[in-house]
Amino acid sequence: MNRIAVLYLATLIVLTGLDFLFLGLVAKGFFAAQVGDMLGELKPVPAILFYLLYVGGVLIFVSNSAGATWQSTLLYGALFGLFCYATFDLTALALLKHWSWPVAFLDVGWGAMVTAVSSTAGLLVADRVTG
Repeated sequence: MNRIAVLYLATLIVLTGLDFLFLGLVAKGFFAAQVGDMLGELKPVPAILFYLLYVGGVLIFVSNSAGATWQSTLLYGALFGLFCYATFDLTALALLKHWSWPVAFLDVGWGAMVTAVSSTAGLLVADRVTG
C-alpha cells in the first residue's frame, strides 16, 4: 500500500477516534456547562470535511517529510495543533458571547495533544507497514 495513504488513514483513524472519545465522553459535560446554549446537533458534512482537511494539513506540515522522525513529528504535531486550535479558539473568544477562557485553554491544549499523538502514531504505523 502507498505510504502516503497509510500515513493519512492511520493519522485519520487515531485523530477521529481520540477526538470522539474526548468530545463525546471526557469533556462533553464541561463543554455543555460552559457553552451549552451554543451547542446544536452535530452536522456530519462539516465535521467530515474538517477531519479530512485537517489530516491533509498534518501530512503537509508535520509528518510526510522525508526526514520526519517520531520526535520531530511529536513536536511539530503539537505545534501545528496549538496554532490551528488557537486560531479557532481565539477567534471564538473575540466574537462569540459565551466562549470562555477555560474552554479555549482546554480546547487548545487538547488540539496540541491530539495532533501530536495522532501524527506520531500515523508516522509509526506508516513506517512499520511500508518499511
